Amino acid sequence: GQGVDEPLSATGFRQADAAGLFLSNVKFTHVFSSDLLRAKQTAAAILEKNRFCKDLEIKYDARLRERKYGVAEGRPLADLKAMAKDAGEQCPSFTPSGGETLDEVRERARDFFEFLCQLAAELEQKEQGKPDAPGRSSGTSGEQFVFPWTNHCSEAEPSSEGGRSSMVLDANILVVSHGAYMRNWIGYFVSDLNCTLPANLTKSQLSSVSPNTGVSHFVIKLGNLAKPEITCVCLNQDSHL
Repeated sequence: GQGVDEPLSATGFRQADAAGLFLSNVKFTHVFSSDLLRAKQTAAAILEKNRFCKDLEIKYDARLRERKYGVAEGRPLADLKAMAKDAGEQCPSFTPSGGETLDEVRERARDFFEFLCQLAAELEQKEQGKPDAPGRSSGTSGEQFVFPWTNHCSEAEPSSEGGRSSMVLDANILVVSHGAYMRNWIGYFVSDLNCTLPANLTKSQLSSVSPNTGVSHFVIKLGNLAKPEITCVCLNQDSHL
């Protein structure tokens, strides 16, 4: 939850370092993180290992915090499940006293995603407005956008010749958040924005919580800001673990 702002454990730091090595050849243009300590430390560890982005500013945003669990915060998962059972409900839809509903979490995710879309659109407008300037993405080396999970993904992944994913992007944004929050965000992508999913993705995989430092990759086209096109390349990728 939100109320117990603990640092990463020793295992957590090892996982964050592994994620950093996994993503070390990906050039990010922006990094956003939850303002909770464990997410801050994960984001910092990822950038520390990066070949291109060690000095990139991490922007912290409270909209990326984990779901608020009210009276269940700081307690074992078994306690939350017991509370849900006593209330005649199932986890994760159960909302403990003082906690956020799933709809409230999804609203936070929607608000943050719309902010990201607006940010990317404004970047493109600024570049187009410069006299005699090429587009933002035209001078970018595609090799810096090669993603390490290419060989683990399905046909949903956009790729270039030779099977290497080297897309030319206006923005390549790293977002570091939390399991329950991200599950709700992905649910918003699928149910509200008709996100295209990998053909081999099962319903149980779609509804599961990501492992710590699991990586999900989405390609978003903003031809229409009100209706972005979203493709899920991979979900909860954990080969680095």
